[in-house]
Amino acid sequence: MSYGRPVDVREVLDLLASRRETLATAESLTGGRLASLVTAVPGASRVYVGGVVAYATSVKQEQLGVSDAVLARHGAVSPECAREMAEGARNRLGATYAISTTGVAGPDPQEGHPAGTVFVGIAGPGDVTALALELAGDRSTIQERTCVEALAGFAGVLRREEPGLG
Repeated sequence: MSYGRPVDVREVLDLLASRRETLATAESLTGGRLASLVTAVPGASRVYVGGVVAYATSVKQEQLGVSDAVLARHGAVSPECAREMAEGARNRLGATYAISTTGVAGPDPQEGHPAGTVFVGIAGPGDVTALALELAGDRSTIQERTCVEALAGFAGVLRREEPGLG
């Protein structure tokens, strides 16, 4: 499932800058690739405050505040975990928005989910959402597609929240 057209990262960062808003990331299966994609754009420091690579479940809990209850009930590969990761990054890093990634890059299943099962969390002022993705390909392809889809989903959120677009 795709959440929009490919996104020009510069456009997303420029939109955030024009609105005087900031972005943070919380990554599990993408292992820092999303942050790397964002910071590859000259001037990203205007809006990107930082990120947490929370590969281990304990880091999700300790650094991002993912609750024991969510992990026990839903697991780390879940929309609930993605939402709590995004909220935790937003709150702890003091950003307007945060994007999180969690899921299974493969090759082996995790928590009963096959490779390609991915959840992207997006937290912003007043709203936290999660996008579900089912991606195909090898580990690297799944990680790259997750970043593209996460940015497309985030761009969609920003477009919906633009003043005058209701």
